[in-house]
Amino acid sequence: MRTGLIAKKLGMSRIFEADGTHVPVTVLSVENLQVVDVKTQERDGYTAVQLGTGAVKAKNVSKALKGHFAKAKVEPKKKLGEFRVSEDCLLNVGDELSAEHFVAGQYVDVCSTSIGKGFAGVMKRHNFAGLEASHGVSISHRAHGSTGQRQDPGKVFKGKKMAGHMGDERVTVQNLRVVAVDGSKGLIMVKGGVPGGENAWVRITDALKKTAKVQLPLPAGLKKVDEPVAAPAEETASAENA
Repeated sequence: MRTGLIAKKLGMSRIFEADGTHVPVTVLSVENLQVVDVKTQERDGYTAVQLGTGAVKAKNVSKALKGHFAKAKVEPKKKLGEFRVSEDCLLNVGDELSAEHFVAGQYVDVCSTSIGKGFAGVMKRHNFAGLEASHGVSISHRAHGSTGQRQDPGKVFKGKKMAGHMGDERVTVQNLRVVAVDGSKGLIMVKGGVPGGENAWVRITDALKKTAKVQLPLPAGLKKVDEPVAAPAEETASAENA
């Protein structure tokens, strides 16, 4: 089981596939995503990796978190998240993950906090039809109607669909297909909509209910570190003579 990624939702766009098919996609951005901590079976009783992303000013970080980041030798992060992994997919503290952790064609599960709608009625919240627009109905066209039964049980059961707070809750959308990945720009494009508004933090993981039919990078898709360019032999020799 591989780790997931923490990304930022940029918005929606569309992509045209080779056969001209129009595909609506949500664009997710992965930037400066590093491993901050590693949980091991011997020390913690389970295996997981803690990831951090997003720039934040040091003055806005608590003293405890400052020590946590200093121990990992990474810059303070705005968003932290933990992902359970199998023992063979553990990473090292400081490793930076890339958008190429996911591959075009595979399916992923995306989790985020949905947009808050405030107090909503039953027609908007639960898709009720409402009452009749005629036949003696007045003022109650968008009401839910009767909610109880008879003298027995003589109460309204808990969980009854009624008006109330809507949105602003954790929502997971499963089996979204990864349409394209741009590793250089850190972008992942998945088919369809994703919970949350623009700039919302989302968690992306390999789909639980669909096995990947493409080769996935193991233990993870790490960002390649640029190797220093070696100086030409002539310049090295002249520097030594000087």
